[in-house]
Amino acid sequence: MSMVGLPITHPGSFRKMLLEQLIHKTAVNKYHLLAGDGNLADVLHRSGQAIASAPIDIAFLGVGENGHLAFNDPPADFDVEDPYLIVNLDENCRQQQVGEAWFSDISHVPKQAISMSVRQILKAKELLAVVPDTRKAQAVKACFEGEMSAMAPASILRTHPNATIYLDRNSASLLSPACCSSGSPV
Repeated sequence: MSMVGLPITHPGSFRKMLLEQLIHKTAVNKYHLLAGDGNLADVLHRSGQAIASAPIDIAFLGVGENGHLAFNDPPADFDVEDPYLIVNLDENCRQQQVGEAWFSDISHVPKQAISMSVRQILKAKELLAVVPDTRKAQAVKACFEGEMSAMAPASILRTHPNATIYLDRNSASLLSPACCSSGSPV
């Protein structure tokens, strides 16, 4: 994921975060970062070719306050085949970026991002999502107890045979006890 127009030096850059928090701290030596401040058509083409070059063993995912999966905001497109796409960020997603202190106010948050498509995400052999905090509790409830729907994009995770979603007490606080029992989809 990468916000359109955001340089790698910006504190809210996912490229910057991945480099600092994962790549430089581990033995990861082959990676493809999405340059949202580059030629977008070229980025989509090159990234699509790279991801098609080998099976994906695991996808690490985020679920947003609005239930977005990666940056696939509601209503997410569950059918698009392209591996990466330019998505419009809804106001809730953009406000989340402000709430997480990546931006001083919503006027500075890009309105578009490059995101892996939902279909591409589901191609990974394993999916792992970490969803912390009370501010995500409503989205967790909608995605894992509500109707599977493009309006709750992360609800699609329930269709994957090997998806693991880690919740903390706060993000799970609105779930019914039956949802969290052994053998549940969460």
